[in-house]
Amino acid sequence: MSKLIVVFNGTPELEYDRSKPLEAQQLLYLDKMDEKMSAGISIGDQQVDNPDDNQRSQFVAANLAHAIKTNHEASMASLCAYLATRMPDIQQVTIDERNDGMEIDFNFEPANNDVVLVAPPTKLN
Repeated sequence: MSKLIVVFNGTPELEYDRSKPLEAQQLLYLDKMDEKMSAGISIGDQQVDNPDDNQRSQFVAANLAHAIKTNHEASMASLCAYLATRMPDIQQVTIDERNDGMEIDFNFEPANNDVVLVAPPTKLN
């Protein structure tokens, strides 16, 4: 499957199409994101000085949630591109806000064909 679906608070919000190649400038931007994260990131109340791939993906997904809430399309596109390129087998990201933070789930299984989208997701890329 060439699409990455992002579900936010139970609603399909984004559909990122991996089949469209990124330009060199976009790939460079993703590399710079990695470079910045290498200097350390905050996940919740925890400071992570040398984040692993999973921690980076959680950090990016949390920032994606903020971009969705603020309707910042450029950020949504770059954050989805990061997840899609750094996690090539990921099929869906599910982000649910909770009173004590947020729950992020990365699904690597193909989507169930019986799933009905209630609202059309925004297409990116």
